[in-house]
Amino acid sequence: MRLLPREIETFWTLFTGPAIWAGHFLICYASAAIFCAKPALFAMEFKSLRLGIAVITVLALAAIGFSAFLAWRQWGFGAHDPPHDDPTRHDRLLFQGFATLLLAGLSFVAS
Repeated sequence: MRLLPREIETFWTLFTGPAIWAGHFLICYASAAIFCAKPALFAMEFKSLRLGIAVITVLALAAIGFSAFLAWRQWGFGAHDPPHDDPTRHDRLLFQGFATLLLAGLSFVAS
């Protein structure tokens, strides 16, 4: 029995990387905007905010990297070349894994 299944047959895995990036973006920019507007609200220095943003960024990059690894594994570790355009379950899973891997890479770079 595996802890993580080889492929997860759901369309929502495609949006994992962009969703993590969006959450990271929202947390970082909202906390910086609140700190700049009302610095006494957090009762901390700007160095602490920068450290918090760095920690959140590292966590987001780790989660996106894990999502990319799962997508790479679903794609078959790159053993099957695109395009995956046949109307079969196997090609659909390969396409989903490849597209998820590309979106995770984009989200990693954007973070």
